[in-house]
Amino acid sequence: MTDTKEILSYIAIILIGILLAQHLNVVVSGSMEPTFARGDVVVIQKTNFLGLSELNSSDLNVGDVVIYDATWFPDPVIHRIISKGTDPNGRLYYVIKGDNNPEPDQVPVYPEQIQAQVISFGPNPGESLFIIPWIGQITLWIRGL
Repeated sequence: MTDTKEILSYIAIILIGILLAQHLNVVVSGSMEPTFARGDVVVIQKTNFLGLSELNSSDLNVGDVVIYDATWFPDPVIHRIISKGTDPNGRLYYVIKGDNNPEPDQVPVYPEQIQAQVISFGPNPGESLFIIPWIGQITLWIRGL
C-alpha cells in the first residue's frame, strides 16, 4: 500500500512540474533589457492552455508584456504593448516594442496573434514582472542559442 501512495505522489509531482513548465518562457534576446535579460525566465499566462483561456487577448493594456506570433520573425516575440488602436475595419490592434529597441515592431499585432502575457504584480500594467533571473541560460546553451 505504501508503494502505491509513493508512486502516486511521484506521478503527481511530475504532472505538476509539467504543468508549471508550460507557464515558463526563456528569454532568447536582449530586446527587453533592462527589464529582463537574455537567459531570464518569465512566468506567463496563456491565451490557450489545454483548451482553457487564462487570458483575454482583447483586454490587454498599454504597458503589458506579451508573447506573440510575429509575421516578420519565425519565432514568437516577447515585447511590450506601447499603444493600441483600431484599423479601418474596426479591428483592435496593438503597437508593440522591445524596451531596448529604438522603434516599434514592424507591423501592428492583432489579439489573435497574442499567445501569452508575462504575469505582473502591482497597480500598473507591466510593472513588477514575474521574472526568474538567469536560470534559462542552461536552456539557451543546450539549444545552441
